[in-house]
Amino acid sequence: MNANIAHRRERNETGRSGMKVDFSDQVAIVTGAGGGIGRAVCLALADVGARVLAVDLSQDQGQATAAQVRERGVDCHFHAADVTDEAQVAGYVERAQKLFGPRVDIFMNNAGWQGLVLPLVDYPLEQFERVMAINVRGVFLGLKHVLAAMKKQSSGAVVNTASLGSYIGTRNLGPYTASKHAVLGLTKTAALEVARRGIRVNAVCPGPVDTPMLRDIESAQAPGGSESLREKRAASIPDGRYADPAEVANLMVYLCSPWASHITGQGMQINGGSNA
Repeated sequence: MNANIAHRRERNETGRSGMKVDFSDQVAIVTGAGGGIGRAVCLALADVGARVLAVDLSQDQGQATAAQVRERGVDCHFHAADVTDEAQVAGYVERAQKLFGPRVDIFMNNAGWQGLVLPLVDYPLEQFERVMAINVRGVFLGLKHVLAAMKKQSSGAVVNTASLGSYIGTRNLGPYTASKHAVLGLTKTAALEVARRGIRVNAVCPGPVDTPMLRDIESAQAPGGSESLREKRAASIPDGRYADPAEVANLMVYLCSPWASHITGQGMQINGGSNA
């Protein structure tokens, strides 16, 4: 990680307004917390003092994230859940409230899956349905149950993880692209429904991010030559590189902060200028 990215992680960095990013009294739920962007945002929340419930289907990866957060001196618990199952989604909200009190201040609705890398005509129906279940139903169920809790307290901030694929198409990733368009639609609708209740709902829309998920996609797109594909793709980005997960996490934290108090219903792109 370069020095600039590390610098952005400094705790409670003060801006020109004198305002601090300080979430020390706030409760955050993060889905897909076991790796990539999910782990990065759990750590970013720890750096500003939030108490975190790390939700993931994988016990090993989720527990590892929770342990890293606790190493930073912040209260964090792991909760295993399948985001496509409504009872389990309601369960992670209930668990957060039991652990930390009745409030849910921040929801990072992040769990997702890229699916198979295949042309539409070859795509198995069951795999299409799986992508949509994780990426769309999971986001919908998270919004349904977390927003219900936030409406009772008349406050809260939600960030859904969408994609540059919410705006553009990608060959051989049709179901993933469709699902991320849907995430942006849910974001806009939810934001309008709760705007007068003191709750904000936004989405982050990253371009290529240096995560295991993207490496899996590249391996499927270019078997035996994924590094060459990565180099070409990075060279096509105006600033010449992929995002670090921490950079996406920093944007997510910003969107939940008082600095973003008048931002809602937006898909915030972070892609080094790829869609300029």
